[in-house]
Amino acid sequence: MIRGISFEIPNKHGRLLGEILKPFETDEYNWLVGGEEAYFIVDGQFEEALFAGAGEIWDGITLKKLLEDNEYYIIFQDLKAFPQGKDIVEVKTYEEFLNSDCQLVLLVVDSCFVSIYCKNNKLIEDLFKNAQHRGYDHIRYITDANDTRTGLSVW
Repeated sequence: MIRGISFEIPNKHGRLLGEILKPFETDEYNWLVGGEEAYFIVDGQFEEALFAGAGEIWDGITLKKLLEDNEYYIIFQDLKAFPQGKDIVEVKTYEEFLNSDCQLVLLVVDSCFVSIYCKNNKLIEDLFKNAQHRGYDHIRYITDANDTRTGLSVW
């Protein structure tokens, strides 16, 4: 069974999270920000943290604007999407993901290694095509057979 996709993004600043999530209706969800280290870029320099800290909950409209309208540099990022009105809970394993209302998990490790887990197979395909279109490297499906990740977090 397909769980999601993984790929590598360029190790540079930009609007990469906004680009990665283009096929996803970011604004229709509430988002749990997990462990992260990402910084705004202003005049080519690192500024304050993109997010204040782990455990924040963002509405999708605000998050989409943040990710699409600003330059930032990602080192580690953990974002989890929950339908509006549903319980937002920490999801630490793939099993917990399957048994929760969480619909998408986006993880970035070491600035360039991206893993996305999603319950919607059509959306997985759209995210895969988006990664291809953007020229990301080493794009592959994450399946039951090849998933070596033991937890759904970046730490």
